[in-house]
Amino acid sequence: MELTVGYLKIISSSVAVYLFMVVAIRLFGKKELAQLSITDLVFILLISNSVQNAMVGSDSTLSGGLVAASSLFIVNYLFKYLLYRFPNLGTMVQGADMMLIYKGQVILANLGKARITMGELIEAVREHGVAEIRYVDLAVLEADGNISIISGEYKHHTLKKRKAKKFQEG
Repeated sequence: MELTVGYLKIISSSVAVYLFMVVAIRLFGKKELAQLSITDLVFILLISNSVQNAMVGSDSTLSGGLVAASSLFIVNYLFKYLLYRFPNLGTMVQGADMMLIYKGQVILANLGKARITMGELIEAVREHGVAEIRYVDLAVLEADGNISIISGEYKHHTLKKRKAKKFQEG
Protein backbone atom coordinates (compact mmCIF):
# COMPACT_ATOMS: atom_id res chain seq x y z
CA MET A 1 0.00 0.00 0.00
CA GLU A 2 2.80 2.40 0.95
CA LEU A 3 4.57 1.59 -2.32
CA THR A 4 1.44 2.50 -4.34
CA VAL A 5 1.03 5.79 -2.45
CA GLY A 6 4.67 6.61 -3.22
CA TYR A 7 4.15 5.94 -6.92
CA LEU A 8 0.95 7.99 -6.98
CA LYS A 9 2.90 10.87 -5.45
CA ILE A 10 5.56 10.53 -8.15
CA ILE A 11 2.89 10.44 -10.88
CA SER A 12 1.03 13.49 -9.55
CA SER A 13 4.26 15.43 -9.04
CA SER A 14 5.49 14.56 -12.54
CA VAL A 15 2.21 15.62 -14.13
CA ALA A 16 2.22 18.88 -12.14
CA VAL A 17 5.80 19.66 -13.21
CA TYR A 18 4.93 18.84 -16.85
CA LEU A 19 1.95 21.20 -16.85
CA PHE A 20 3.96 23.90 -15.11
CA MET A 21 6.73 23.64 -17.73
CA VAL A 22 4.23 23.85 -20.62
CA VAL A 23 2.66 26.99 -19.15
CA ALA A 24 6.04 28.54 -18.29
CA ILE A 25 7.45 27.97 -21.77
CA ARG A 26 4.29 29.45 -23.30
CA LEU A 27 4.47 32.53 -21.06
CA PHE A 28 8.17 33.15 -21.58
CA GLY A 29 8.15 32.84 -25.34
CA LYS A 30 7.98 30.28 -28.05
CA LYS A 31 10.81 31.32 -30.30
CA GLU A 32 13.44 29.88 -28.00
CA LEU A 33 12.42 26.33 -28.83
CA ALA A 34 13.09 26.53 -32.54
CA GLN A 35 16.78 27.39 -32.34
CA LEU A 36 18.53 26.81 -29.06
CA SER A 37 21.43 29.05 -28.18
CA ILE A 38 24.05 27.98 -25.67
CA THR A 39 22.27 29.85 -22.88
CA ASP A 40 18.95 28.19 -23.81
CA LEU A 41 20.55 24.74 -23.70
CA VAL A 42 22.14 25.43 -20.31
CA PHE A 43 18.80 26.75 -19.06
CA ILE A 44 16.96 23.60 -20.15
CA LEU A 45 19.57 21.36 -18.55
CA LEU A 46 19.37 23.28 -15.28
CA ILE A 47 15.57 23.30 -15.28
CA SER A 48 15.45 19.54 -15.83
CA ASN A 49 17.85 19.02 -12.95
CA SER A 50 15.95 21.39 -10.66
CA VAL A 51 12.57 19.71 -11.19
CA GLN A 52 13.86 16.15 -10.88
CA ASN A 53 13.59 16.14 -7.09
CA ALA A 54 10.14 17.70 -7.27
CA MET A 55 9.00 14.74 -9.36
CA VAL A 56 10.59 11.78 -7.61
CA GLY A 57 11.32 13.21 -4.17
CA SER A 58 13.67 11.02 -2.20
CA ASP A 59 12.88 7.96 -4.36
CA SER A 60 16.01 7.62 -6.46
CA THR A 61 15.34 4.00 -7.36
CA LEU A 62 15.09 2.71 -10.90
CA SER A 63 11.39 1.98 -10.45
CA GLY A 64 10.76 5.52 -9.17
CA GLY A 65 12.51 6.98 -12.21
CA LEU A 66 10.60 4.68 -14.56
CA VAL A 67 7.28 5.66 -12.96
CA ALA A 68 8.13 9.35 -13.38
CA ALA A 69 9.25 8.87 -16.99
CA SER A 70 6.20 6.74 -17.81
CA SER A 71 3.83 9.31 -16.34
CA LEU A 72 5.53 12.03 -18.43
CA PHE A 73 5.17 9.96 -21.60
CA ILE A 74 1.50 9.29 -20.85
CA VAL A 75 0.62 12.89 -19.98
CA ASN A 76 2.52 14.11 -23.07
CA TYR A 77 0.58 11.68 -25.27
CA LEU A 78 -2.73 12.77 -23.74
CA PHE A 79 -1.82 16.44 -24.04
CA LYS A 80 -0.89 16.05 -27.72
CA TYR A 81 -4.15 14.21 -28.32
CA LEU A 82 -6.12 17.05 -26.69
CA LEU A 83 -4.24 19.62 -28.78
CA TYR A 84 -5.11 17.65 -31.91
CA ARG A 85 -8.72 17.08 -30.92
CA PHE A 86 -9.37 20.67 -29.81
CA PRO A 87 -7.59 23.12 -32.16
CA ASN A 88 -8.58 26.15 -30.04
CA LEU A 89 -6.72 24.62 -27.12
CA GLY A 90 -3.72 24.20 -29.41
CA THR A 91 -3.81 27.87 -30.34
CA MET A 92 -4.13 28.85 -26.69
CA VAL A 93 -1.18 26.68 -25.60
CA GLN A 94 1.10 26.92 -28.62
CA GLY A 95 0.13 30.33 -29.91
CA ALA A 96 -0.68 31.36 -33.45
CA ASP A 97 1.45 32.18 -36.45
CA MET A 98 2.61 35.79 -36.63
CA MET A 99 3.57 37.74 -39.74
CA LEU A 100 6.95 39.47 -39.38
CA ILE A 101 7.59 40.76 -42.90
CA TYR A 102 5.10 41.52 -45.65
CA LYS A 103 6.27 42.58 -49.12
CA GLY A 104 9.68 43.65 -47.88
CA GLN A 105 8.34 45.69 -44.94
CA VAL A 106 9.10 44.59 -41.38
CA ILE A 107 6.07 44.61 -39.08
CA LEU A 108 7.78 46.12 -36.05
CA ALA A 109 4.78 45.67 -33.73
CA ASN A 110 4.81 41.90 -34.30
CA LEU A 111 8.58 41.77 -34.01
CA GLY A 112 8.22 43.38 -30.58
CA LYS A 113 5.40 41.04 -29.52
CA ALA A 114 7.51 38.04 -30.49
CA ARG A 115 10.60 39.53 -28.79
CA ILE A 116 12.69 39.00 -31.90
CA THR A 117 15.50 41.44 -32.58
CA MET A 118 16.15 42.87 -36.01
CA GLY A 119 19.47 41.00 -35.99
CA GLU A 120 17.71 37.68 -35.40
CA LEU A 121 15.26 38.43 -38.20
CA ILE A 122 18.05 39.35 -40.63
CA GLU A 123 19.87 36.14 -39.67
CA ALA A 124 16.74 34.08 -40.41
CA VAL A 125 16.34 35.83 -43.77
CA ARG A 126 19.95 35.03 -44.71
CA GLU A 127 19.57 31.42 -43.52
CA HIS A 128 16.78 31.08 -46.09
CA GLY A 129 19.10 32.29 -48.84
CA VAL A 130 17.71 35.78 -49.22
CA ALA A 131 20.21 38.63 -49.32
CA GLU A 132 18.07 41.43 -47.90
CA ILE A 133 14.75 41.95 -46.14
CA ARG A 134 13.43 44.02 -49.04
CA TYR A 135 13.38 40.84 -51.17
CA VAL A 136 11.20 38.94 -48.69
CA ASP A 137 7.59 38.59 -49.78
CA LEU A 138 6.48 37.02 -46.50
CA ALA A 139 8.13 36.03 -43.22
CA VAL A 140 6.06 34.25 -40.60
CA LEU A 141 6.91 33.20 -37.07
CA GLU A 142 5.26 29.79 -36.96
CA ALA A 143 3.55 28.46 -33.85
CA ASP A 144 6.44 26.01 -33.36
CA GLY A 145 8.94 28.89 -33.18
CA ASN A 146 10.44 28.52 -36.67
CA ILE A 147 10.55 31.46 -39.03
CA SER A 148 9.32 30.69 -42.54
CA ILE A 149 10.49 32.90 -45.38
CA ILE A 150 8.91 33.21 -48.82
CA SER A 151 10.80 35.27 -51.33
CA GLY A 152 10.41 36.05 -55.00
CA GLU A 153 14.10 36.93 -55.31
CA TYR A 154 15.15 33.41 -56.23
CA LYS A 155 12.06 32.12 -58.02
CA HIS A 156 12.77 29.92 -60.98
CA HIS A 157 12.29 31.93 -64.11
CA THR A 158 11.38 30.15 -67.29
CA LEU A 159 14.00 30.79 -69.87
CA LYS A 160 12.89 31.45 -73.42
CA LYS A 161 13.74 28.50 -75.54
CA ARG A 162 16.13 29.31 -78.33
CA LYS A 163 15.21 28.19 -81.75
CA ALA A 164 17.45 25.42 -82.84
CA LYS A 165 19.58 26.32 -85.80
CA LYS A 166 19.45 23.83 -88.56
CA PHE A 167 22.67 22.00 -89.06
CA GLN A 168 23.78 22.38 -92.59
CA GLU A 169 26.16 19.94 -94.05
CA GLY A 170 28.53 21.42 -96.44
